[in-house]
Amino acid sequence: MLCIYNIHTDAWFNLAAEEYLLKNFSEDIFMLWQNEPAVVIGKHQNIWAETDLEYIKEKQIRVARRFSGGGAVYHDMGNLNLTFIENSSQIDSIRFTENIIRFLETVGVHARADERQGLTIDGLKISGSAQAIHKRRMMHHATLLFSTDLDVLNRSLQPSDIPSSDKAIPHPYFVKSVKSPVTNLSGLLPQPTTIDAFKSLLMDYFFNNNENNRYYEFSQDDLENIRLLRNNKYADKNWIYNTYPL
Repeated sequence: MLCIYNIHTDAWFNLAAEEYLLKNFSEDIFMLWQNEPAVVIGKHQNIWAETDLEYIKEKQIRVARRFSGGGAVYHDMGNLNLTFIENSSQIDSIRFTENIIRFLETVGVHARADERQGLTIDGLKISGSAQAIHKRRMMHHATLLFSTDLDVLNRSLQPSDIPSSDKAIPHPYFVKSVKSPVTNLSGLLPQPTTIDAFKSLLMDYFFNNNENNRYYEFSQDDLENIRLLRNNKYADKNWIYNTYPL
């Protein structure tokens, strides 16, 4: 498995990196990454129904649409993102979720999976996940709330205030987010830990899962192709706002 410690924090770049790795590599991949403040919505969501666009514009929070399904999430530098990509024509979310649970147990945190393969502790959500398949490659990605600004998270993930005459027509294709109360991992760890130290533990855990794993850094060719996909797709308003109006 290729293990990638991705230092880029631009949501559009990182979503492009996921799609690029899914469609252009044949190896199994684990990638750890973070975003500067961003609201990331699922491929089949109505952006106006999922986020307060006026608020996130005021706060200079980026808005992005990902390649996978699922619900809307808020990212900042207190949130960690884990991407798993493998050769398979079927989604196997439970296996990835269980692996994250086992990692959390090594740091003294006992989490449980819900029916959507999110992770909770005492009824509070610390992780959400989503999936995608391209040909015979599958991707599972998950968040881990470590020290996210939860006030901004909750405020960002409110529907936009649109005049009734301009509201999007209800459409069965739109996927609505399932909202849950959330909490941060940082306050649940037995010992105080910085997010950088926690990231190192994550990378070490998944790297040491298999003796054949190796670290991988994006080549210049990779970076050029990812940036091209970022600019032509993920930063394009036609992609970001493509569900409104109908």
